[in-house]
Amino acid sequence: MSRPDPSTRFVHRYLASVLARASHQISEEFHVEVRKAGLTVTEWRILGSLIEGEGETVGMLADLAVTKQPTISKVLPRLEAEGYITLRSSRADRRQTLVQITPKGSRLIGGLCEQAMEHQRRLLAKLDPDHADRLVEMLREIVR
Repeated sequence: MSRPDPSTRFVHRYLASVLARASHQISEEFHVEVRKAGLTVTEWRILGSLIEGEGETVGMLADLAVTKQPTISKVLPRLEAEGYITLRSSRADRRQTLVQITPKGSRLIGGLCEQAMEHQRRLLAKLDPDHADRLVEMLREIVR
């Protein structure tokens, strides 16, 4: 009995499913490197979200790191104790905490960010260069 063309199945046509599967596969491949660097995936997401920025509120950081705020709040004290981030009250609203990456945190995560971009280049090399650029831009447009 021959199997039907998988592209005709709902799960292979539904954007959310295809994106989730692609994200999972891409992430799992790279998370091996994250763990080798001694970080959890959540710590990687937090530090990666902070690098090249001026600091974020905990709420915005949760959004950028695609992680629930209570989880972020549990991880931040450890990152602060390790000297990777600083926590301080926001000047605009004392109820908010501003999270900033330290030079030590930037050094730790900088190399991983370079590895992540190299991993992305290898994955996108499977596509026509114009399609690869358009794919990333289209996904950013969907997120906006």
